[in-house]
Amino acid sequence: MFILSRLDSVPPESFQNQIRELVIHNVGELSSVAITADNPLYPLYQYGVGMEVHQYLQALDGTRGLAVALTLALDAEAPDQLLGFALSLPAKDDDQSCALAFLAVNASHRRQGIARALLGDLQARHACVELNAFANQVPWFEAMGMQVVAANGPQVLMSSTGQASGALIGRLDIAPIYQTAEVLQIHTYLLNQQGEDAMIEAEQMRDERLDELTVQAQECVRQRKTVH
Repeated sequence: MFILSRLDSVPPESFQNQIRELVIHNVGELSSVAITADNPLYPLYQYGVGMEVHQYLQALDGTRGLAVALTLALDAEAPDQLLGFALSLPAKDDDQSCALAFLAVNASHRRQGIARALLGDLQARHACVELNAFANQVPWFEAMGMQVVAANGPQVLMSSTGQASGALIGRLDIAPIYQTAEVLQIHTYLLNQQGEDAMIEAEQMRDERLDELTVQAQECVRQRKTVH
């Protein structure tokens, strides 16, 4: 069993650490480039996406100009144990709209309705919930009442209304994260470990996968629009 807990301030360090671990172990699903574990760049994105989520969590203190909401799924018998989380971005100009930025559930607790409950909690509080999903994730979100809106690069834009809200949603500029000394150190380590040729090939693998996902997203939208 699990319980949901909404936080309106920066979570305690213990939960921040558990969220970070969950992100690191699910970065392939959470990263907008869908990096795969067999790609030598994988550790770099583990750090990058982990830092992105960390910065959103810090923004819960209200001092960074970003509207952020966090809901945790906790073990009902051990409420200090994190089972999953949903991090959303409420619209600044429409309290009925939000964007789901991150949704993750511990692999050992999937298929127990946790992701459904986390998304349902957002849907109950906002008339319009938007999110970006990869084409292979679309059927699950459709089963949760989300509708395809349009292709958005390698992902598919979905919303609970079937239309883009057009609301003003503040997001982090993640480019600076990948220019930090920490990321450069990771890249240098991987370069020394893998070799220059392997790193060039890794970047090509990433880019080719993005191209494939972009085609899949477009085809997914085309199929839905044709049917409807």
